[in-house]
Amino acid sequence: MESDDSLDYYDTWAAVYDAEETPTEDVSYYVDRASDVDGRVLEVGCGTGRIYLELLRAGVDASGIDLSTGMLDKLRERATEAGFDPDVWQADMREFTVSDPYELVVVPFRAFLHNLTIDDQLAALRSLLDATAENGELVLNFYAPDCEFVVENYGVEEIEAVEIGGEQYRVMHRADFEDDVEGIVKGEKVLFDEHDDVVVSGSYRLKSVTKREFELLLRLVGASSWEVTNFDGDPPQSAEDELVWSVRP
Repeated sequence: MESDDSLDYYDTWAAVYDAEETPTEDVSYYVDRASDVDGRVLEVGCGTGRIYLELLRAGVDASGIDLSTGMLDKLRERATEAGFDPDVWQADMREFTVSDPYELVVVPFRAFLHNLTIDDQLAALRSLLDATAENGELVLNFYAPDCEFVVENYGVEEIEAVEIGGEQYRVMHRADFEDDVEGIVKGEKVLFDEHDDVVVSGSYRLKSVTKREFELLLRLVGASSWEVTNFDGDPPQSAEDELVWSVRP
């Protein structure tokens, strides 16, 4: 398996994560999908509970796994404050097993892209499909590589003001290709306090995946069928559409 510093990033960034602006369109999508399921749901890459806690609020029988213990600690803290007893544990999507498969397995917010090599991708898909019931579905999403977005945004420092514990901070985020040939993107984040001193910093890596590349991966792991849409349920029309995959074992 490919070694990566993304785990260290998520452990150290857990206290900052919930203060940042994150997409919201995926939350209602996954809550709706999970609410339609007559059975148990597993969220892979549940993080601090951005989606997972909403599943519990909707009455979904949901479990969750994440590689980062720091993120899971934050999720448990938030769940306790909300009066929930979360069923979550630390696990690697490339090699986890469950004794009783789930009717729905979801991998939101591009978490699958943390698998950097073909071996990692195939191992993750096999584990995810093994965790999915025979008549169930695996649902995940990631972006379509967008050349125009890369040209305009990669290598550019983005600054976001955040509030943590009543204190004001700034987050600097920059993404660029670490390996153009392999399509490996490296993201870097730095949290500055009001005096411009560095509070915490970290980096993560993602493997960009095209629609055709992912279809080939699904064929290799023997998925029986799949469908790709955007979050509105329509066929993707451009790279601006998120690719949302519904896969049957």
